[in-house]
Amino acid sequence: MSEPTPKPGPALTRTAVAEEVSAGGVVVDFADAGRPVAIIARINRAGRREWCLPKGHLEGAETPADAARREVAEETGVTGDILAPLGRVDYWFTVSGTRIHKVVHHFLLRATGGELTIENDPDHEAVDVAWVPIAELSGRLSFANERRMVEAARAKLDRFS
Repeated sequence: MSEPTPKPGPALTRTAVAEEVSAGGVVVDFADAGRPVAIIARINRAGRREWCLPKGHLEGAETPADAARREVAEETGVTGDILAPLGRVDYWFTVSGTRIHKVVHHFLLRATGGELTIENDPDHEAVDVAWVPIAELSGRLSFANERRMVEAARAKLDRFS
């Protein structure tokens, strides 16, 4: 008995899948009436500058809230206290043939100290940092999902003023 001949067509390939969890946030300077938020700029794979919220991978046994505080401080130089969760975003992308499912937990933080700088970013991903009034962020942030997190933050601001 012979093996059946496979039908013509594209060969099925298996793509590796990886799960990633990150956290970050909307860190607000409540001492300023414009409620500025610290954001960072990165250079994407196409060489374009993208303005985004600070965020990064959880390390060790960190909770998302712990990682958000650490990542905000590393990428912006600003320390902050968590006030409220804002939600999570998940999306898919491919790197070097691996499909990545990424989940990012976002938090609202009150700035408590520090000074704007990218010098403490251990991965050197941030190329710039800025305080931007929260009302102007929609026009500055590169990603729609982060603009939605900012709107969630704006809806909660009055509770923490």
